Amino acid sequence: MKIAIRYAAAYVDPEGHVAGHDAGATLVRRLLRVFPGAVLIGPATRHCAGFDMIPLEFIDGADTVIITMDVIDSLSIWQTLKANCDEPKLMNFVWWNTSQYNHPVQRAALALSCALFPTFANSERTASEVREIVSSGTIPTLADNAQIAWVNLGIRLEHVRPRHEQPVPVVLYPAIYLSERKQPQLFLDVVEKLAKRTPIQVEARLQESHLISEAAMRLGRHRWAWVGPLTATREDYWEALARTTAFLATATEESYGLEYIEALVAGAVGVFPDRAWVRAILPAGYPFIYRTPAEAEEMLYRAVTATDLCRTEIDKVAGGDFAQWLRARHDDDEFEKAIAHRVAEWFGA
Repeated sequence: MKIAIRYAAAYVDPEGHVAGHDAGATLVRRLLRVFPGAVLIGPATRHCAGFDMIPLEFIDGADTVIITMDVIDSLSIWQTLKANCDEPKLMNFVWWNTSQYNHPVQRAALALSCALFPTFANSERTASEVREIVSSGTIPTLADNAQIAWVNLGIRLEHVRPRHEQPVPVVLYPAIYLSERKQPQLFLDVVEKLAKRTPIQVEARLQESHLISEAAMRLGRHRWAWVGPLTATREDYWEALARTTAFLATATEESYGLEYIEALVAGAVGVFPDRAWVRAILPAGYPFIYRTPAEAEEMLYRAVTATDLCRTEIDKVAGGDFAQWLRARHDDDEFEKAIAHRVAEWFGA
């Protein structure tokens, strides 16, 4: 059985590599690694660096499992494949926050897609949301037979670099977008107040389209802030994390929180909002969870002025070694094993 990966937003550069540091591009590369010989569905037939690109219309649905990251489009993908085979094999991969689809038509399409096709989610929380959407948006016959599985995405632990502490603490904006859900205004308000109290260097690495936003320009005007494009390579990205002192998370919702896990594993002290998605990725009793902007400021102040003490407090609630706690729960080896197992279980591939 062959494997094909479908992500409409994937961009393959002239050298034949899947480009980009966003979660979608990262996951496409990961899936291509998990399934050697897999193809990427794209606009044209093309030989790429280690994989082939093939248009959807050229896929043989009789002997190919489609893993689609564009879950809301699953029905149309199935219809295209159905034109050339009796039983297309389609699997959903829900790797994003389900709240982004809030229109009734989108919610209904998502519910029906996840009810009709086996669905793999990027975390327990996302899987739970998917089940609720399927249950409320479809008839019991479909909901009761829905196949939904999950595992934490995890990170590639071999990428982690040795720490390089900086003379001026580095505070990271832990996202590449300035979308409303990320609450960049809250981040700006807190770090502006913090910079008046103690020396800090704020860094924000953003997608190109967000570099020209009002929020990015406001932050970039400060002498203590650097706002620029994403790092050129994953190696550069991890080197930057190795010198990051702390970060302030402000998002209202996350499906998993890959960027935060990566920063934590790299040794940065994370300050988080009191949200359900946060509780799902951190140990019970994690000491730096705020309820108000004032609490966020005080916690971030401690994180940059008493960093070692903060790390000691975090270690205590994680059984003595927070880094090891994270590694045990967010290793991408588990993701690779789990998704490969589900493909075999659901399709015999």
